[in-house]
Amino acid sequence: LCVLFWAGNSIAGRALAGEISPLALSFWRWFLALLLVTPFAWRGLKTDARVLLRSWRLILALALTGVATFGVLLYIGLESTTALNSVLLQAAVAPLVILMAWAVLREPAAGGQVAGIALSLVGVLAVITKGRLSDLAHLGLNRGDGIILIGVVLYAVYSLLLRRRPAVAPLSLLWATFAVASLLLAPAWLIELALAPARPLTWQAAAGVAYVAVFPSFLSYLFYNRGIELIGAARASQYLHLQPVFGALLAVALLGEQFLAYHA
Repeated sequence: LCVLFWAGNSIAGRALAGEISPLALSFWRWFLALLLVTPFAWRGLKTDARVLLRSWRLILALALTGVATFGVLLYIGLESTTALNSVLLQAAVAPLVILMAWAVLREPAAGGQVAGIALSLVGVLAVITKGRLSDLAHLGLNRGDGIILIGVVLYAVYSLLLRRRPAVAPLSLLWATFAVASLLLAPAWLIELALAPARPLTWQAAAGVAYVAVFPSFLSYLFYNRGIELIGAARASQYLHLQPVFGALLAVALLGEQFLAYHA
């Protein structure tokens, strides 16, 4: 369910391109998700507040990498690439988590994992070059794909950082990261408003914000954090391989995007 909702996030982000700015969508996504989670987290926060304050550096890092920055980069990228490309590139989180765990934490990687990492990275190159690997020689790459790829790297960092999560209730951690992300995004959104007038609010934009606040924000992050707590980051991240499956079906069915050979 977590991954299904995240696949829907890329569909919504692509559908909302031009309707609402990436910064505005990100801010309202996390602010509304914060309002949603507060009644459920309030009781646990009374107990966990001191632990969360002691872990403020980790909370800030989690909010910055996996919540605020990743979301903005995803929505910016979706203004100039397809939802299908987006969900395929996000599947690179899984091998990147294993690769970073090996490189930074010195966790051993089995032969099958190494082969999987190599295959996944070849897949990423196939997607961003549209099957023309020669494009790498003269950087003929889509800007949106490159922006999303930066976000994917940051999300892999987030997944690793979750291993050091403080001993608090999942809802308390969720509330803290949503609150910090909202605080990080608010000034940037206000500066954007000061520099350029806001786009008129349409019913499509309102419905899109409601979807991304409830499903890929509140519910998906709760499910993902809890999943990592139960089975570990490396194993939980393997479920992200379902994202291109769900995302491809949704992109073709809802957005009319083409599924081409390099996507396969």
